[in-house]
Amino acid sequence: MSIRGIRGATTVDENTAEAILAGTRELLLALMQANPALKPEDIASIFFTMTEDLDAVHPALAARQLGWVEVPLMCAREISVPDSVQRCVRVLIHWNTDMPQNAVRHVYLRGAVTLRPEYAVDVK
Repeated sequence: MSIRGIRGATTVDENTAEAILAGTRELLLALMQANPALKPEDIASIFFTMTEDLDAVHPALAARQLGWVEVPLMCAREISVPDSVQRCVRVLIHWNTDMPQNAVRHVYLRGAVTLRPEYAVDVK
């Protein structure tokens, strides 16, 4: 079995716990929908980052709220790059799977679609 990385990102409207957690939950659920075989018990770990304009809550709490209580989680600050996407939550999921790397589906939502337009998912 291999470990595959699943990438995703989204933006939130404001620096509040509610906005960050709702946006992160939406992103994680979209990643699960895009990768139907993804199950929490197969996740080796998840690494979250947020831009420096977000600090109201750890985005990892959203995974806990989804019931991912056994998954090792880590949060960090995204490096500050001039003119980068603001209010952005990024995730890297390390997934134990036999799926080939080209079968893994990455998801970018909302304002983060500019980072990887080829992985854009439309949400209303």
